[in-house]
Amino acid sequence: MIITVASFKGGVGKTTTAIHLACFLSQKGNTLLVDGDPNRSATGWAKRGELPFKVVDLMQAPMQSRNFEHVVIDTAARPSREDLEALADGCNLLILPTTPDALAMHALLQTVDTLKSLGSDRYRILLTVIPPSPRKTGEQAREALEELPMFKQGIRRFAAYEKAALEGVPVYKTGDRNGRIAWREYEAVGREVLK
Repeated sequence: MIITVASFKGGVGKTTTAIHLACFLSQKGNTLLVDGDPNRSATGWAKRGELPFKVVDLMQAPMQSRNFEHVVIDTAARPSREDLEALADGCNLLILPTTPDALAMHALLQTVDTLKSLGSDRYRILLTVIPPSPRKTGEQAREALEELPMFKQGIRRFAAYEKAALEGVPVYKTGDRNGRIAWREYEAVGREVLK
């Protein structure tokens, strides 16, 4: 299975999503994460600690990927129309993370319009960095996007993700009291991916 994580806007949890879906898939079979983002965020995350899967650069992917059951691709932000077409055609599922704020939602809707114009339907939206209650922005975003293919599970904002990135480990290995809760949300997303 090839899963690609893409977003037109930065700061929506793209790399965090790629890392944690690769963690989930690594429990199901041999998994590779391809770091296609020029910022090399996933590579940096892996170098700071230890992840349960291999991370390679985009240029290493053709040689490496044939040895793995699952491949997760973290992409550069702001893909062009041509890049988006190649991304959608080159995977089993294109995951589009978005935060529930107006700027991210606007960028997401542009991406969805482009995918629709390309005739692509192998994508799903993941609502990320959802603020805690009593704020309602997460619920409002879900209502605004209800006509589009979305994951039922959303990803709430937890400081444990920042700790995980700094330590170079999955969120469940941080020792943060919310790390396990955060991980359960990505496990639920992973189960939806495999359905």
